[in-house]
Amino acid sequence: MLIEKYTSDWVNNFKDLKKELEKVLNGVNHQIEHVGSTSVPFLDSKNIIDVDIVYSEVADFEIIKSKLAEAGYFHNGNQGIENREVFKRSNDIFHPTLDRITHHLYVCPTESKALKRHLLSRDFLRKNDWARLKYQEMKYRLAEEAGQDKKKYAALKEAQVNDFIDSIVEQENSMN
Repeated sequence: MLIEKYTSDWVNNFKDLKKELEKVLNGVNHQIEHVGSTSVPFLDSKNIIDVDIVYSEVADFEIIKSKLAEAGYFHNGNQGIENREVFKRSNDIFHPTLDRITHHLYVCPTESKALKRHLLSRDFLRKNDWARLKYQEMKYRLAEEAGQDKKKYAALKEAQVNDFIDSIVEQENSMN
């Protein structure tokens, strides 16, 4: 199944990833955030940990990029989303934790709209059971419509779930 039942293993996996990324980024001013569905307690999800590395100084990006490359990541551009750079594991350097835990790694400046969207939607889903349940229901329905195919699911999610997340972000912004 594409969508799996929530497990606290996701929190532990994030902690393991964060610990290793902290070592990689030692000496660089940054934050590491657990975002995406696996960061929301009791939300069923794909078993992929989404991680945002956040920096405040423009010059820090090149340092982060270089340190991530030394740890076996390659920069895969922004994939069409401004101020959210994607990093993927290369096969050049093996790391027992970074290669064991399936994850998406993003690097964002503090003013990134994509980062704010990640944090606002995560926090809203954590605080509002009705929203978490509605989102979960949508995810299961889309996985079924996609025949459990990852690429079809991603396309359907892009088309339908993003509107739901955008409404959460708008609602959260209006409260602040």
